[in-house]
Amino acid sequence: MSADDKAMLVQYLDQLREAWLWKLEGVDDLDVRRPLTATGTNLLGLTKHVAACTAEYFGLVFDRPFPGDLPLSDDDPLIDLWCPADESRADVLDLWSRAWAHADATIEALPLEAAGRVPWWGDRGGVTLQQILVHMTVELARHAGQLDVLREGLDGFTGLRPGVENMPDGTDWPAHVARVEQAAREAAGR
Repeated sequence: MSADDKAMLVQYLDQLREAWLWKLEGVDDLDVRRPLTATGTNLLGLTKHVAACTAEYFGLVFDRPFPGDLPLSDDDPLIDLWCPADESRADVLDLWSRAWAHADATIEALPLEAAGRVPWWGDRGGVTLQQILVHMTVELARHAGQLDVLREGLDGFTGLRPGVENMPDGTDWPAHVARVEQAAREAAGR
């Protein structure tokens, strides 16, 4: 792999990170943190979770510990997925910023072939920076999809990233939803 390959992987991460923060814009303090699924998934909790994962995968895995506290606890294994009332959006976004700055420093400092160890992966924990870049791109994309669906459910906000709507212009969404619902009912009735 070359420097160009590394730059390409970082470009995908950067696009996902930019879109992530864009999806949080304009959401009030209640909607950004309230549970939107049966398991309590919420926008700010997903942000906190990805920040903690970022700090661990680009820190601990490469013996470059994150310089700060992480929202991880044996007493509450779900603490990285939600925010207590006294934890502000600013706190979570600060963690996000610091975690990604630490990740960027690790990515910059190490070659793609740099060896690391993911202790929670057990016997398959020996990795390279390249593997972790791919893993975290997949992790970020997976959770960004959740963020997309939650945000659309809150207020109809859609789009791929800033400046890229990625949705057909002039679509009559209520009519489209009714058509999809009708097709589902017809198929279920067969």
